[in-house]
Amino acid sequence: MTVTTKQRIVDAGAELFRRQGYAGTGVKQIVATANAPFGSLYHFFPGGKVQLGEEVIRTSGAMYLQLVAAIFDPAPDVVTATGDFFRGAAQTLVDTDYADACPIATVALEVASTNDALRQATADVFESWIVAVGERFEAAGMSADTARATAICLVSLIEGAFVLCRSARSTEPLRVAGEAGMALVRAALPA
Repeated sequence: MTVTTKQRIVDAGAELFRRQGYAGTGVKQIVATANAPFGSLYHFFPGGKVQLGEEVIRTSGAMYLQLVAAIFDPAPDVVTATGDFFRGAAQTLVDTDYADACPIATVALEVASTNDALRQATADVFESWIVAVGERFEAAGMSADTARATAICLVSLIEGAFVLCRSARSTEPLRVAGEAGMALVRAALPA
């Protein structure tokens, strides 16, 4: 399958935003990484970096959303799946020398108060993850309210742990957050 110039630009933006943030990434660097002509960015994204940023956020968010099904659905139960999710995140950080954490949080932390279009895109992605995890918890027997609240807690735990892991260059925060997340899920399940 041939990768289009537009897709190369989106992929390059996603990688660069994840590794060095939105503000730390220039459009020239994006097109150079994508091996694309400079004008092609504005051809595909007439709104420039902001429009590309929205596309990157939504595309990356959808890719990460697939992890929910890939990890939760084959697991024997939601407690095990929760632990698997955190362990997988920790392994990804180790495998990438702590460079690849959550691309959505990286952008959200930078632009939440300065760019409403990007803030809304990150909020939409986080909400899709919360809904997907909450559906698995509800299917496991939690009430809708408890499932949603537990999903919000887990997304918050993993996002905060990513920040601490990258800062400390240690997976301990993800290990501890994963254990706390498993305990939270276990306690939220009906007896």
